[in-house]
Amino acid sequence: MPASPTPRLRLSRSRRIKLGRDFTRTRTAGERIVCGCLIANWFTLDSHALPRVGVVTSRKLGNAVIRNRARRLLREAFRLHQHELARPIDLVLVARHSINGKRFQQVEVDFLRALQQARLLKGIV
Repeated sequence: MPASPTPRLRLSRSRRIKLGRDFTRTRTAGERIVCGCLIANWFTLDSHALPRVGVVTSRKLGNAVIRNRARRLLREAFRLHQHELARPIDLVLVARHSINGKRFQQVEVDFLRALQQARLLKGIV
């Protein structure tokens, strides 16, 4: 008996927010929640669209090494859980200073808690 197909867990360029106007629309017209080491801003898209993510890290966070690690951690959390979203959204994640020194599992817990509080995960609608 063939195994059920598992969703691909890639984070291609089409799954990333790249344009400044998309970041601005999500942060101004969307909704927002603060949870642990991140701030999640989201804007609901049409039902046929793909969910996308954008990550913002301020220079206040630290040097380039620290900012890049924060971006990698937040993108990885989205990549692993992108298929658990209840509907397509543009998601802008802003790293907070408390992300410094956190391990991936701690960032993932904050990410999932934010999505649960926002009712963005399947089964929580």
